[in-house]
Amino acid sequence: MQLTLELFVETTEKSLDFYQRVLGFEVQGSASVEYTMLKNGEAVIAINSRSALSSDHPLRIEIGERVGLGVEIVLKVADVEGACRAAKESGWPVSDLALQPWGLRDFRLIDPDGYYVRVTSRHTS
Repeated sequence: MQLTLELFVETTEKSLDFYQRVLGFEVQGSASVEYTMLKNGEAVIAINSRSALSSDHPLRIEIGERVGLGVEIVLKVADVEGACRAAKESGWPVSDLALQPWGLRDFRLIDPDGYYVRVTSRHTS
């Protein structure tokens, strides 16, 4: 099984910039305002324009409403220190790298639409 996460965003250009510049994703195929697939290793995120949703779609939100409630996007990386350094060098607000009680190191950030992202090291076994 594979998972592709589809995010519905207000401004696709801002989201594409964030996921590419801050988190190192690359565009797969061609980019468009309506739908663009991004990939980093095995992680796949599709950026969709919120305006493409019908008015009665369950994911449709009103301006100012919070997105992604109850969801944490977790990206597991081989080099969490390098990923944190690159994210900080992008100028985007990023938490400091922290060792968690469960033994993994991670950092956290919020994307342009308010989706909560955690970038974490992998379990060694």
